[in-house]
Amino acid sequence: MPGLVPGISLRPAPTFYNGMAGTSPAMTENQRVLDLFPSRQAGPFGRRQKRERGAKIPVTVVTGFLGAGKTTLLRRFLASPEGKGTAVIVNEFGAVGIDDALVRASPDETVLLGNSCVCCITRSDLQLALRRLVFDRDRGTAPPFGRVVIETSGLADPAPILQTFSTDRALGGEFHVDVVLTVVDAVTGEANLDSAAEARKQVILADRLVISKTDLAETAAVERLTRRLQKLNPRAAIDIAIAGALDPDRMIAPVSAERGGFVAEAEHSDGITSFVIETDEPIAWQTFSRAMETLVALRGADLLRVKGLLNVVSCRGPVVIQYVQHLAHPPVELEAWPDENRASRVVFITRNIAERQVRDLFAAVRALAGPFPPA
Repeated sequence: MPGLVPGISLRPAPTFYNGMAGTSPAMTENQRVLDLFPSRQAGPFGRRQKRERGAKIPVTVVTGFLGAGKTTLLRRFLASPEGKGTAVIVNEFGAVGIDDALVRASPDETVLLGNSCVCCITRSDLQLALRRLVFDRDRGTAPPFGRVVIETSGLADPAPILQTFSTDRALGGEFHVDVVLTVVDAVTGEANLDSAAEARKQVILADRLVISKTDLAETAAVERLTRRLQKLNPRAAIDIAIAGALDPDRMIAPVSAERGGFVAEAEHSDGITSFVIETDEPIAWQTFSRAMETLVALRGADLLRVKGLLNVVSCRGPVVIQYVQHLAHPPVELEAWPDENRASRVVFITRNIAERQVRDLFAAVRALAGPFPPA
C-alpha cells in the first residue's frame, strides 16, 4: 500500500468529512487533476500555509475559574489597537448575564462595543452564536471583524468549545482556534486548584497561562502558584498580569511557533496525564493516521487534546495535526518549519491513558506498516 514506508508517495491524501478520514470519488478525480498539473504551493495535504489556520478567522478562547479576572483582561485587550475589529462571544450559561462594563445593560444578545468590536452573549449554543455573528457581519448589521475571542463561563470545560470547531464543517472552515488562554487568580488560585476539578482542567488544556491579581498577592504565593502551574502544564508559557495589564499580543499570538521544545510526561489528579512522543525519523502518514484512528476508536472520549508537528515523508514543511476526543482536524502542511528542529513531536493530554499504552499501539502499527514512533 502506498504511503506506508519512507520514500513512497502519500497521494492521494486523506480527505476529512465531519472530522473523519475518507476519500470520495470526486476528491479522487480532483487529486488526479492535481497530479497532472502540480503546483509548487501544493503538497499531499493541499496548499501549503504560512500559518496553521491559513485564511481562517483566528479564535482565542479565554477561560479561567470564577473570579479569575478574565473580563478585566479582555476589556483591556479590546481597548488596545490589537483588539480593534474583534468579535467577542461571552459564553455565559447562567440565568443572569455578566455584571461588567464589557457587556452593556441591554436586553439584546448582541451588543456593539467601541473600537469596532461586537459582543455576543450566549447562554445556550456556541455554534448558533458563531453563525449569528457571521450572518450579521455578512448582512452588514455587525461591523467587520478579523478575530474572535470567546470568554467562557468560570465553570466551563474548554474541551467542548474546542470540539465545536471540529464537529461543524462550516464553522471549521471559517474559524481556527489559535490559542487557549487560561487566567488563574494569584490570590485564590491555589485553593481553587485544590478544590475544583474544573479549575485544574482549564489549566491542563491551556496553551498559555496568565496569573492575574499579582499586585494583591504575596510574592511567595505567586511563586508557589507558578510552580504548581508548571507542574500541571509544563507545555504552557506563563505570563503575569498586573491589574489586568498584559501585552495584547499575548492574548492572540499563536502558540505553535513560539514553542521551541516539548516537555516530559506530567501526571495530574483526576487521572489526566500529559506526555510527548518525538522521533527524528520522517514518518509515513498512513502509519500515523491508522494508529490514531485505532486510538480514537478505542479511547476517543479520553483523548482530551492531541496536537503536534509531523515530519511526513514527501512533505516539505511540517504537518500540523490536532485531535479533540473523537474528532480530527484536517491536517495542514505549513510552508516552513518554525525552527531548525525537524523532529516530529506530538503532545498528548489524556485521561487514564498511559504513555506506554500509546507507544505500544504505535509500535504494533509500525511493525505492520511503517515507522513511528520509537518504542
